[in-house]
Amino acid sequence: MTKQVSTGTTTLTILNDISLEIAAGEACAILGASGSGKTTLLALLAGLDVPTGGEVHINGTNLYALDEDGRARLRRNQVGFVFQSFQLLPALTALENVMLPLELAGNDGARERAAGWLARVGLAERLEHYPRQLSGGEQQRVAVARAFAAEPRLVFADEPTGNLDSATGEEIISLMFALNRESRTTLLLVTHDEAIARRCPRQLRLAAGRLTSDERR
Repeated sequence: MTKQVSTGTTTLTILNDISLEIAAGEACAILGASGSGKTTLLALLAGLDVPTGGEVHINGTNLYALDEDGRARLRRNQVGFVFQSFQLLPALTALENVMLPLELAGNDGARERAAGWLARVGLAERLEHYPRQLSGGEQQRVAVARAFAAEPRLVFADEPTGNLDSATGEEIISLMFALNRESRTTLLLVTHDEAIARRCPRQLRLAAGRLTSDERR
């Protein structure tokens, strides 16, 4: 898979001939310096961007054989996201933020399920609080609950501890790994933190848009 962007008279290659396969249930870290292509790779794997060349298959479906609406449906039904900046809707409570993707996917009992997931991440007493009333760590816990609540096959996490202090970040990453083991979800985690990456059984390393190593332990 390749991603290029035209910048006036030149063409910038962001990802260069990336080829990989990730097994169901695998926890995989994507490492690399700033500008190495980590976030672009995650966006392409999630169908949030379109490659210049190549294909992405999720659970047997060629992502880029689908139109934009089809990719959105696949994400809604099979994918969860955790972002560095939390990406909570400020006008919705913690409960409503977790309920929203469940309701969009047509899940019955969205309120009860969302409340249950918030309790699992330690926020049973914060259901009716808005994002502005929550700390950064609490907001990320809401985001983690939202990502896992619909029982996705695949969770993408882009620098999930990047806006948190080290102690809070450790709590969040431990929570994510625990939920991932319980749910048997495939986890792709973009991070610059080597210690976090070592907690994944597999580490992919990018440099200048190329996959330079693929290590398993």
